[in-house]
Amino acid sequence: MRAPIGDFDEAIPLPEALGLLPAPVAEAARGWRGTVPVERLLFVDSDPEKADTAVFVATYGEDLAEASANCVVVAGRRGGETTLAAALVPAAARLDVNGVVRRHLNVRKASFAPHETAVRETGMEYGGITPFGLPAGWPVLVDAAVVALEHVLVGSGARRGKLIVPGAALAELPGAEVLEGLGRRPE
Repeated sequence: MRAPIGDFDEAIPLPEALGLLPAPVAEAARGWRGTVPVERLLFVDSDPEKADTAVFVATYGEDLAEASANCVVVAGRRGGETTLAAALVPAAARLDVNGVVRRHLNVRKASFAPHETAVRETGMEYGGITPFGLPAGWPVLVDAAVVALEHVLVGSGARRGKLIVPGAALAELPGAEVLEGLGRRPE
């Protein structure tokens, strides 16, 4: 099947790509309950050495610059409590971690979670973290601009491969909260 965005050799419906995904992502695909059919969630193979956004776009298609989103793990602290959450913003935007994220999580301080924490807690590779298959109970903050896209390229849980999903599917993830202004374009 041809990918709806980008220049990939093949797009594989997620139910047929389970063996190519990290365990938590494969489990999320098996248990998908959204109104968007799971067959519309696609896996595309890619070179792990070209996983960073700018290189990825140059390799797999300029149209991906506006159709890609990055998923980052954030840590919010209030008192002695730490809350982990995921945030999904357009790749061309910066996450408003000290504004929107901090206020939404109702924490005193918010920051990007350390590498080791993000990898350990998600069971995914750093640089490939995806909003699919995150730990139960995590808030998944999704920028409204991402949900509005017809198709969005996100990580697959590993540096090799990406997922192409309808933006509407991201609003249906467990724990998803769609927020305006979560990502800010650099001026």
